[in-house]
Amino acid sequence: MIYADGHLFLLQTAGTSYMFRKLDSGHLEHIHYGGSLFSKERVKKAMESGKCEEVTELGKEGIEKVADAVAPKHFFGGGNMNVYSDEFSGVFLEQLNLEMSSFGKGDIREPFVELTYADGSKTVDFTFENFEVKKGKAMLETLPSSYEADEQLFIVLKDKQYNVRLMLIYSVFESIDVITRSAIVYNDSDKAVVIDRLLSTQIDFNRPAYKMTSFHGRWANEMGKHESVCTGGKVVCEELNAGESGSRSNPFVIVSDIDADDEHGECYGFNLIYSGDHYEALSSNGVNMSRFVCGIQPNSFSWLLGPGDSFETPEAVMTFSGRGMNAMSINMHEFVRKHVVRGTWRDKERPILINSWEAAYFNFTQGSLVALAKEAKKCGIELFVMDDGWFGVRNDDKRSLGDWYENKKKLPGGIQELADKITNLGMMFGIWVEPEMVNEDSDLYRAHPDWAVQIPGKPHSKGRNQMNLDLTRTEVQDYVIESMKRVFSAGKVSYVKWDMNRIFSDRFSASLGERRQGEFMHRYYLGLYRIMKELTQSFPDILFEGCSAGGNRFDLGILCYFPQIWGSDDTDAMCRLDIQRGYSYGYPASTVGAHVSACPNHQTLNNSPLETRYEIACAGCFGYELNLCDLSESDKKVIAEQVEFYKNWREVFQFGDYYRLPDYGYIIVSRDKKKAVSFVVERNSKPNNDYRCLKTVGLAEDKVYNMRNRVVPLSVKEFGSLVNTMVPVHVKQDGLLHTIIDRVVNVSSEEQKVTATGAAFNNHGVALNPSFSGTGYNQDTRIMRTEDVRLYVFEEA
Repeated sequence: MIYADGHLFLLQTAGTSYMFRKLDSGHLEHIHYGGSLFSKERVKKAMESGKCEEVTELGKEGIEKVADAVAPKHFFGGGNMNVYSDEFSGVFLEQLNLEMSSFGKGDIREPFVELTYADGSKTVDFTFENFEVKKGKAMLETLPSSYEADEQLFIVLKDKQYNVRLMLIYSVFESIDVITRSAIVYNDSDKAVVIDRLLSTQIDFNRPAYKMTSFHGRWANEMGKHESVCTGGKVVCEELNAGESGSRSNPFVIVSDIDADDEHGECYGFNLIYSGDHYEALSSNGVNMSRFVCGIQPNSFSWLLGPGDSFETPEAVMTFSGRGMNAMSINMHEFVRKHVVRGTWRDKERPILINSWEAAYFNFTQGSLVALAKEAKKCGIELFVMDDGWFGVRNDDKRSLGDWYENKKKLPGGIQELADKITNLGMMFGIWVEPEMVNEDSDLYRAHPDWAVQIPGKPHSKGRNQMNLDLTRTEVQDYVIESMKRVFSAGKVSYVKWDMNRIFSDRFSASLGERRQGEFMHRYYLGLYRIMKELTQSFPDILFEGCSAGGNRFDLGILCYFPQIWGSDDTDAMCRLDIQRGYSYGYPASTVGAHVSACPNHQTLNNSPLETRYEIACAGCFGYELNLCDLSESDKKVIAEQVEFYKNWREVFQFGDYYRLPDYGYIIVSRDKKKAVSFVVERNSKPNNDYRCLKTVGLAEDKVYNMRNRVVPLSVKEFGSLVNTMVPVHVKQDGLLHTIIDRVVNVSSEEQKVTATGAAFNNHGVALNPSFSGTGYNQDTRIMRTEDVRLYVFEEA
């Protein structure tokens, strides 16, 4: 819902207000972004009528009065501030909250835009020219963007000295408290202009101290949560030179009160619909103000904008909550589910899969794959995925990337025959590809060495023995599109895992002149997005999963084409607990791939109980990545029961409202509040510490719920020599008698059933059964050792 009269602008959602105004000088002064400036009742009435001026009893006059009340007041500038112009001698840009900033006229803070004009000048002076409000949502022309907004506001600014325009685009998603921003520069002059920096959003705050929460890591250790308080200077989250959104720094960040947590405090969530190098910065200046900006990483970027040309920035996503980070996350989750993810799989439950990678790596045959699929089918698994190693002469990672034809030694009947065998089992068939890469030892490289990203005649740095294909070139894009169309049409393919296993180095394209090499990375993603768009439109029923050495490209740009992304190549359960919790701040569970793998784990050599691996993987797009053929019958029986449980609760796990709980727990509540599933973990078990309270969030307080835990089998051997306290003869630990007792005596975890109101669960919590403390044991004792977990389900009575 938007109010705009050319002087005052209000973007109103159900719970937030975004307000700015045009000054006499033509600058746009930011007034407020945060909690609604108007009552919930008036906002609801205005939304029902479609007339934003009804947010107050006084109509337009009331909106103006609120703006006058909350806007900062300035009469004089600081002693060494620069005045904007002789005509507007009272305007000092350095002390104003602005919608858009640049260098040259007094604002010396972090700029939104930097241009170099043909005469060498870098002074940019954009002021208001006109505006337009439209219903619905116009898509960006060159970049993926969100869809189905309620309204859009277009603000056009013009440089006073040069014939260049800047358009600021705002989109309002009323019900979920999300606003997006992007920008377009138009060169209306007859000379080229160089864009040195053009970001996507800028928010100025009238406070000097905020906390920025960002998520950093590395391969197999993504999304570590980091908090930095900015009381002066600048805090930056960026992917500088990797050429992808990156595991080192995810583009999702939070700006909040210093003491904000999951349940308390004012929080702003920001993200970028883009897959390349990105930049997020929170700065605080000497006049008790803060500024947040985000967009394309300016460090390695430049764009030569010819006469008559335009350039558009990625769409930035913003949401606000005054009730802590959980509420902020739920806004962002709903936005991603309904306005970023699209197509056939947007609202469909994701199938349970088995992936061949950690089961076989490159060493498989058609027979071994079918054998694995048969075991998976017995367990109730729905989708079989053949991972790397099926094409060319791909027996290791040193060769054949780019050669997208079947290895007939492994697959004598090709993809078609294997797919038929899998689908005849009643399963879906999926396949792995890495289309953006090429090995030097490949038919493709031998035929087209110039298609690889490298500086001609200079040595090249490789990653995982491979090179990036130059997707800035149309002929390379066409090759990828046609190759993938052949692969996806070779058999009944229902799922594609799209990998990308290295960062960029030695960026160069022979198709770009020497003045345009700074455009390489952005043009690469324009090419990739063209490929992804054409393939997903040609194969609308395929479930695509993005992957970039795990979570190295986990971003909203990829999610515009692929409904889910592999969360991390690290499948260690306790590592995944941290990684998936990090994702939960900005991304819904329906977008995060999470699998149960073998132990000792292939990345850490740690051992975790099968149930722990399962319950941690449940909070995502669930599957298995181990060799079922090698498991015991008892383990396969447990897996079949796990699969059945997940199917019964899949909709809640994947599409419910996700709330983080203390001590790395969570609760996911169905949208209708009738069901919920909660998770608790014991990270550091200690004796005589048997009391634990599960306090929920998000249950309907006026509903009555039945709560029960997931009962899981235990082994007598897990009690070790304590078995001797319960039997009349001595039993040697792990001896023959101990093994016999374990086979004939069935032991399971406690079963706890509770009925209470949602209010009781939310406001006090339920006391869980006491845990084992070394002083006694009965069938109601909760066995929770270090790394043990427990799921609790809630159903409306």
